Amino acid sequence: MSYAQKLEELLTTSVIPDINERLDEIFEEIADSKNASDDAKEEIEELREFKADLEDVLEEIKLGEIDEEECKELIEDIQDAQTSYDDDDE
Repeated sequence: MSYAQKLEELLTTSVIPDINERLDEIFEEIADSKNASDDAKEEIEELREFKADLEDVLEEIKLGEIDEEECKELIEDIQDAQTSYDDDDE
């Protein structure tokens, strides 16, 4: 499997679904409190921008506009971020 395929799989099966899940959680919190804090608004905006960036990467993969080395670096960055996030949860 190429790095582009691995990156596409990682984005579509893990990263983007995790972002969607977090957005849902924030919207539920807002619905429960009937008020959106500035922090929640900021996090929503950041997550939406990040998701849009990732969708752009997926499009670049489909169009063959991203090379294998860049895909490898992105995979490593994502895995590092996931490991760091998991460590913060413990």
